[in-house]
Amino acid sequence: MQPFTARVIEVIRSIPEGCVMTYGQVAASAGSPRGARQVVRILHSLSEKHGLPWHRVVNAKGEIAIQEGEGRYMQRLYLENEGIEFGLNGLIDLDEYRYVPGSDSVEGEERAGDSG
Repeated sequence: MQPFTARVIEVIRSIPEGCVMTYGQVAASAGSPRGARQVVRILHSLSEKHGLPWHRVVNAKGEIAIQEGEGRYMQRLYLENEGIEFGLNGLIDLDEYRYVPGSDSVEGEERAGDSG
């Protein structure tokens, strides 16, 4: 396995339930800021084999990038089951749900229920 691939897998595994990262953010966290397309390929080919939470990776707009169909429906269902809400425009509010590796919370304000 290539070192970048291994780092991508590690980053994706680190995304907590109820949070998302963008393809570009995963690539940058894995050491290749311009590697978003490689992240897509890795997810496509290795998600099942490595049991990755593939559904927690979205595009830079906060939308599901999978074409219409069962995969798109399943990704939205998995995310909603983790408490992620979609706006009327079908987008996820990245300010609310984006995970920033190395931090204890998502980007922006602390989420409801996270403060003590």
